Amino acid sequence: MDKQIKVFYVEDEPFLGRIVKESLESRSFEVCMVSDGQRAIPAFEGFHPDICLLDIMLPRKDGYAIAAEIRQRNPRVPIIFLTAKTQTEDVLKGFQTGGNDYIRKPFSMEELIVRIQNLLQITQTGKAAAESPLQDPIPIGRYTFLPWKYELRYETETRKLSHRETELLRILSENRRQVVNRKDILLQIWGDDSFFNSRNLDVYITKLRDYLKADAAIEIVTIKGVGYHFVVG
Repeated sequence: MDKQIKVFYVEDEPFLGRIVKESLESRSFEVCMVSDGQRAIPAFEGFHPDICLLDIMLPRKDGYAIAAEIRQRNPRVPIIFLTAKTQTEDVLKGFQTGGNDYIRKPFSMEELIVRIQNLLQITQTGKAAAESPLQDPIPIGRYTFLPWKYELRYETETRKLSHRETELLRILSENRRQVVNRKDILLQIWGDDSFFNSRNLDVYITKLRDYLKADAAIEIVTIKGVGYHFVVG
């Protein structure tokens, strides 16, 4: 690695935490590990990580609450949930509170590192686009979309978007007047079309519909079994 990747790791199981921390450090990652959810945000603010690994079940403050607070401070840093939970609703709650990915316990270090690298690659691609000086605002009906700033503007209001909200809206806006295949969206944004990522896409589509509801001429039409048709005016 040219640059040492900084991993913020919140885990209350000391044996597992030590194994993961030492394994990541042996592969040249810099790791800041916290075992108490209540101390997570101050540690996050002092560390400025490239990626976050959050256990869900934590003392005093759970991973969902930590992710939501991280998102308020940094809408772009990728978050992976580490979870022993198996219910679909728990995984979806993780995505809704700001998570980008999840991995179930027990997991292999090889799988964890692949997920870290894939998520960082997706994020860096978005960051490069955000820093490009050749970006123009994208009109979407009565809205203005600024993907390089992760912003959606409507009259005097500005809404900050997450990385995946931005990427999804970018794909839809670039392919308006044609149907975008659902599988293509999943592969571009999540890297695979698993059932859980598919459910996550449903959540993001619902969010975008809500964000764009002030303009009745805008519609994200679901084409059952195929994908979405983004209608503007």
